[in-house]
Amino acid sequence: MKYSEFGLVNTRATFADAIRRHYAVPAFNFYNMETLQAILSAARDAHSPVILAVSESALKYMGGDMLMGMIRGANIRDNERITLHLDHGASFDACKTALELGFSSVMIDASKLPFDGNMELSRRVAELAHKYDASVEAELGTISGIEDENTFSDHSSYTDPNDVIKFVNATGIDSLAIAIGTSHGAYKRKNENEKLRLDILDEIAKQLPEFPLVLHGASSIPQHFVKTINEFGGALPGALGIDTQQLRAATEMNICKINVDSDSRLAFTAGVRATLGQHPEMFNPRDFLKSARQNIYDNCIDEIKNIMGSDNKL
Repeated sequence: MKYSEFGLVNTRATFADAIRRHYAVPAFNFYNMETLQAILSAARDAHSPVILAVSESALKYMGGDMLMGMIRGANIRDNERITLHLDHGASFDACKTALELGFSSVMIDASKLPFDGNMELSRRVAELAHKYDASVEAELGTISGIEDENTFSDHSSYTDPNDVIKFVNATGIDSLAIAIGTSHGAYKRKNENEKLRLDILDEIAKQLPEFPLVLHGASSIPQHFVKTINEFGGALPGALGIDTQQLRAATEMNICKINVDSDSRLAFTAGVRATLGQHPEMFNPRDFLKSARQNIYDNCIDEIKNIMGSDNKL
């Protein structure tokens, strides 16, 4: 199925506009109807382009046919600049499956491989994806943390600016995810003094002027959601995210896509826990799912406006 039949677009024109106008396109992960509804409603109300990110595990959870059925039911129009993106595809076959379903963008994450192996696998995926006119993202450097059932790494390694030109030229990718101190999960910093290595980002941007760069593991971990979760039986002591001012500064240096997953999970969980905690008699799932959906919508609106700067860009 061609992605254009779903009203989807690849990322190329959107990223070019983001670099020119100094904003980041939000890549919000979704995994059910409520999360998809919240993300789309927020993007539409804020007049923002958006990337609908789906991990391999979320694709397995929803099922390919069900997922694409929801995308078709969303009545997406190409002038909304909405991209359906495979997040952290771990293999050639995973990317191929997504492309065949109708995804308009894929990420091949071969960052665990040695440099040459990462480069070769990324090249093969880019060659395949471009036959579908889909965009391709790869990763160079190692981002630590745990997300879904995936352990990305127990340590991080910064992207070497001296490697990026060779990697991009050899692979033919459309965007590059880099490691400058972000991490996956709810515990991104040990304390508030830890900062992103914007100096590394600056050097990479100089090496790759006008080339789209991406941040993963960059959720801000809104503290009001953490507080609510903990108040209603959760256990997330010390959860801390990336400083929002640093994320905004990164958009001035070719960061044109910022991935957000943990924030949405926290928003969803806080909504469910608070609603059920305040109304123990409740047993209709629609009631507490509405609260979860509203939390995600509110968080998406906030991050579109105050971190991404992507509002009113359509």
